[in-house]
Amino acid sequence: MRRLSLPICMMAGLLGAPAFVVSAIVPIATPAIAAPKDASSKDAPKDAPRAPVTLDDLFARLKAAKDDAEARGVAQLIERRLDRSGSDTVDLLASRAAEAMQAKDYPLAVELLDRVTVLEPAWAEGWSRRATAFFLLEDQASALADLHKTLSLEPRHFEAWAALAHIYMASDDKTRALAAFRRAEALYPRMGKVHEAIERLSPDVDGRDL
Repeated sequence: MRRLSLPICMMAGLLGAPAFVVSAIVPIATPAIAAPKDASSKDAPKDAPRAPVTLDDLFARLKAAKDDAEARGVAQLIERRLDRSGSDTVDLLASRAAEAMQAKDYPLAVELLDRVTVLEPAWAEGWSRRATAFFLLEDQASALADLHKTLSLEPRHFEAWAALAHIYMASDDKTRALAAFRRAEALYPRMGKVHEAIERLSPDVDGRDL
């Protein structure tokens, strides 16, 4: 699904995951008599099935990423997980809302996302996307309300924390902006520009060292 988040919080890039092929050794038999089994040569044990990667696993990998490229790839995987509404109808409405935002028809986007939040009120991404539409309509109060709803449903939504910080910055609420930036950085330490914003705000909020 095409997604559109706040322009200041958009991510890009995806690391490809390597695919592994496991080959099995098949014993060969003679045409007349099957070759006797050798007790010392047994079929190679099959690898135990891997446990599925959970969202918790991905957030742990994001926090521990050793470089920006790895972090961007993991962040993209997290976003793809958060994009899943679990409803074909909601996915279609969200896709149309994204198209409306691309066309700068923000009122239509809000209308479509209103339906999304009614049909799937527990889907954090639906509220986050409507926050984006409200932000683009310059309705900061509604955007803030939807971001808070997003974070009540998924407290690890780093894009929502960063978006919240930028809205607080726009209203010159440096204390809340710094707190939100720090929450975003704690989840995604290599998130672009967030550390710079924290360093810029810290002296004003925490005081300057003498």
